[in-house]
Amino acid sequence: MIDFETITAKLESYEVIKLVQQFCKENNNIALVVGGAIRDSLLGLTIEDIDIVIQGDWQKLAEYICDKLQINNLVFFKRFLAAHFIYKGIEWEITSARKESYKLHSRNPEVEPTKLNEDFLRRDFTINAIAIEIWPQYGKIWDPYKGLDDLKNHIIRTPNEPNITFCDDPLRMLRAIRFSSKLNFNIEKKTWQGIKANKERISIVAPERISEEINKMLLLPLPSIAFNLLDDTGLLDYILPELTALKTIDTEQDFSHKDNFRHSLQVLDNVSQQLETLPNHPNNLWLRWTALLHDIGKSKTKRFDDKTGFSFHNHEVVGAKMVPIIFKRLHLPLNEKMDYVVKLVLLHLRPIALVDDIVTDSAIRRLILEAGDDLDDLMILCECDITSKNPYKVQKFKKNLKNLKQKFEEIEEKDRLRNFQPPINGEVIMQTFDLKPSKLVGDIKTAIREAIIEGEIPNEYDAAYNFMLKYGKNLGLKPKE
Repeated sequence: MIDFETITAKLESYEVIKLVQQFCKENNNIALVVGGAIRDSLLGLTIEDIDIVIQGDWQKLAEYICDKLQINNLVFFKRFLAAHFIYKGIEWEITSARKESYKLHSRNPEVEPTKLNEDFLRRDFTINAIAIEIWPQYGKIWDPYKGLDDLKNHIIRTPNEPNITFCDDPLRMLRAIRFSSKLNFNIEKKTWQGIKANKERISIVAPERISEEINKMLLLPLPSIAFNLLDDTGLLDYILPELTALKTIDTEQDFSHKDNFRHSLQVLDNVSQQLETLPNHPNNLWLRWTALLHDIGKSKTKRFDDKTGFSFHNHEVVGAKMVPIIFKRLHLPLNEKMDYVVKLVLLHLRPIALVDDIVTDSAIRRLILEAGDDLDDLMILCECDITSKNPYKVQKFKKNLKNLKQKFEEIEEKDRLRNFQPPINGEVIMQTFDLKPSKLVGDIKTAIREAIIEGEIPNEYDAAYNFMLKYGKNLGLKPKE
């Protein structure tokens, strides 16, 4: 681990820290840097945010800092006794020493000021209850619950009794799993039992707080570690029951099917690892959500036939319809991000169905049009969906997908279909045939689009215009003179 002298030297270089010292000196306050910044510094990780707790007027301190440094993004969260601002790429939080708790069925914690020793006790884990004093004794280490020992021994443990910690704020159960997965730490036995005993309490936490933690888990290098822990504790049943419904493995006669839950987590890991190999390492949270949910419809579509065994026909259609329900429940964005996940879940079987050499160009054109800008992401998902234990099958599927990508490139270069917009729009159709907006105009546009997809005409204005005239003539339409 990094030594404290290095960390204190680094902290002292921040202008914000110097102003905290000045304020506390003038007002006879005690202030500490506590939590994640100390933990991550000791582990040699990048610091992205710094939390300062003060035994004093937290609001005046925040205003004092922002006034001196001309910071204009200060936000107060008075119910939580906290202020937040960003300065030179670092997120700063100024808080009062505080304690918080939930009533039995409340989604919102009650927060009240307290003394510093109680502030440490209410923190989630011992590794986050390590602090460095800023004033009056700069550099003094606060570690009342032996967080340093737990950090060295790679242990997640609560400062207080686990049942109290998790009952006070059930979200800490998700944080325990995220830290364990991210840092490769073990969750101490009593803490683990506390999570299992309080799992139902996660239901009272605001959905957006839960989804924020799930998003962070999805962005880990191997998200399956976190999701397996969520499953082992029983938390996943309360957060994503649609996912745990995939765990059932049935055997009928001589037929069985794969564990679709484990398969989904493997696809998620595959996507995460493949994204790491791409230039600039795009996080693409929503492709990870797609990987997690791509087979979500299988629990509702599972059927058994004496001759053919188990099937999951149309699971992609059912799954795509389930995505908005899940997103709405978890307060995830119901905008183009959700539409992206819906689209890729719906299309995730299509590429593998096109690998046959005799597949038509029109079928490929149709998929290019439907996937649009997300075609490359769809192909990543399809490749990562290959989780067979048979090396021959894996090699064959990957070769077929590689050939399909080549076909995509050839047709795209020839037809320029990506982000396709018909060369003839509704305005041209109405002007040509002197029509008003109507279903007929839409039918003509669809006919032009289908003609381009089927290869009857090239994706060019003149060809589309002549096709429109012939098609209109068959409908009894005449161009306006």
